[in-house]
Amino acid sequence: MLIKWSQAAVKARSLVLAIWVTLTAFGIFGASQLDQFLTTSLEVPGSSSAIANQLLNENFKENTEGTFTVMYKYKQASTAEIEGFKAALRKASAVIPGSEITQEKAFAGTLYANIGTPFDLKDAAIYAEALRSALLTQGLKGALVSGPPAIESDVVPILTSDLHRGQLLAVVLAAILLIATLGFTWAVLIPLLFGLATISTTLGVIYLLAQKFLMVLYVPNIVELIGLGLAIDYSLLMVSRYRRELEISKDPLAETIKTAGRTAVISGATVALGLSTLLLVPVPFVRSLGLACLILPIVSIAAAVTLQPILLSALGKTGEAKFNGLLNFSFDRITNIAIKRPRAVLTSVLAVITLLMSALLWFQITPSSLSAIPGNLESAQALNTVTSKVGVGVITPSEIVVDLGPNTTAQELAQVRFEFVKRIAANKEVFTVANGEKWPYVDSTGRYLRIYVFGNHDLGSPETRKLVSDLRNTYIPEAGFPKETKFYLGGAPAQGIDLLDAIGSSLPLIIGLILLITFVILLRTFRSVVLAIKAIILDLISIAASFAVLVLVFKFGIGTYQLEQLEAWVLVLLFAVLFGLSMDYEIFIVSRMREAWDRGATNEESIREGMRSSGTVVTAAALIFITALTGLITGHFAGLQQLGVGLAAGVLIDATIIRGLLLPSAMVLLGKWNWWMPGQGKTPTNTIALGKSNPRIMVASI
Repeated sequence: MLIKWSQAAVKARSLVLAIWVTLTAFGIFGASQLDQFLTTSLEVPGSSSAIANQLLNENFKENTEGTFTVMYKYKQASTAEIEGFKAALRKASAVIPGSEITQEKAFAGTLYANIGTPFDLKDAAIYAEALRSALLTQGLKGALVSGPPAIESDVVPILTSDLHRGQLLAVVLAAILLIATLGFTWAVLIPLLFGLATISTTLGVIYLLAQKFLMVLYVPNIVELIGLGLAIDYSLLMVSRYRRELEISKDPLAETIKTAGRTAVISGATVALGLSTLLLVPVPFVRSLGLACLILPIVSIAAAVTLQPILLSALGKTGEAKFNGLLNFSFDRITNIAIKRPRAVLTSVLAVITLLMSALLWFQITPSSLSAIPGNLESAQALNTVTSKVGVGVITPSEIVVDLGPNTTAQELAQVRFEFVKRIAANKEVFTVANGEKWPYVDSTGRYLRIYVFGNHDLGSPETRKLVSDLRNTYIPEAGFPKETKFYLGGAPAQGIDLLDAIGSSLPLIIGLILLITFVILLRTFRSVVLAIKAIILDLISIAASFAVLVLVFKFGIGTYQLEQLEAWVLVLLFAVLFGLSMDYEIFIVSRMREAWDRGATNEESIREGMRSSGTVVTAAALIFITALTGLITGHFAGLQQLGVGLAAGVLIDATIIRGLLLPSAMVLLGKWNWWMPGQGKTPTNTIALGKSNPRIMVASI
């Protein structure tokens, strides 16, 4: 079927090329327009925090994503002077149509105020600079503006700059590595053209989806940089095989599609199906990342069976380079060590990895690293000003929304509210509690109350999680309000807990489905139960090791932010992507071993051929993928840094330690049982008499 599709594409090359050029052009246009549809929302639909945010929006005009935070420091001001500061702040906020002061408090020498707007994140961000100018005009020199719209206004240019720098660096390094792998030949251009077409088309599809579905601010960075590495991997696999088939086959294109093309399609399908499980997470933020990354391998599969054959056929004999590349070495030395001393290699490598994984004892997660943004931004300076003086918890208060019902007003329960607030304020984790009898603590009808609870720690800390738990499970149930009263806990800490709970509840299903899907695909691909199970075990070891490296790098701030906690969405996406990529390398190598076994090679010969023929491709693919991640690793945002470091560590560990040492040593120890399938009998045998090597085994390679 793949050969027929590819042959049809080559025959209709003009039409197929026109389609891909059109898709690429539309994708480039879509990418330029995509920013206006992206958001940073971590809301979990239907959760208590989401309902609280909805009530705050409807009754207190608090639109979280459209709310600015202003912080103004003063020295020994009188009450009258502080009132003057507040009046100036109100005048300055008038530059934003429909805005309103939703919270205002002066403490510890700082005036802290929230300015609610009727706009969404993108539209509100437009007024960030106007608000800053108005504050200066009103005499509030030194006032700092933060909040989601201001952060959005500040970080988008930096994200764009990071992306462009990452693109340039990734393309240059990828080109160098392709030359080192393929030599000085026009074949180097094929993976780059393949990457351009697949990434652009993917972004075009995402642009269309963003019209209807929430898409995260990080999507372009993730898709373009990860996509470049993934697309080049698949294309390089086929180019390398085609160059070999030119020497030994009458129909090199058909042979390439039959072997390397099939491998690329299976690998892409494995990655796509694994990422599709992220759509089961009931969090739009995570779903959007899963959906965006899911489109990548699907588009790559389509390009592999239509565009790639055309590019290869155009290459022809020019694909044979006199200079074969610096990376064209084999894994012979490594393989020899693993084959000669399989037990020693297996036990020593597992011991080292086990030691490395002890770093997971420091493993902690957080919903978001709010403070980990470039410190030179005004929005970051505003956060740092308050947190350094008061504490990090002040920027992410919990908000208790109380619905008294239609028959009760706030004035009737003033004493009850006072006692409730007093009990909460006595908690050691609580810095202060803000409440009152008038707006902005009571809505215009008197039915709804709002109480701010400021903690001492950031939203991802164990102390903050316990405070949220205490508020929900102890203080609110014992509040002493009438039975018909309804309570909702909102704010960033509660939203973060709801996010972690939603991800945590979905994780067992996601992991289970990924393992099941992968097992079925590998079983059909390798036709061996043992190889399928072994591959999954090696993948899990690889992922655990990459998580351990991630913990170490960020705990000690090795060229990155120094953070005790890792962002939850990063870990979920990292698991899904790494599992697929690890399986790619497994399929690249073991598929070649399976071919050798089916032609009559012994178990050891099959292992050697798979390692020898696929070593260059796996090494080059891993290095190219890592270079594509430099834009994420060297960026300015903690979440993207964590994703880049985790992927780079995982790919490097997998392509060297796991596939170079653990894979061959384990297969040597398993012997003939590598190839066992139910119904095959007790002793696995290949289709040709064992021990009779085929000369093609020593020549053919991926």
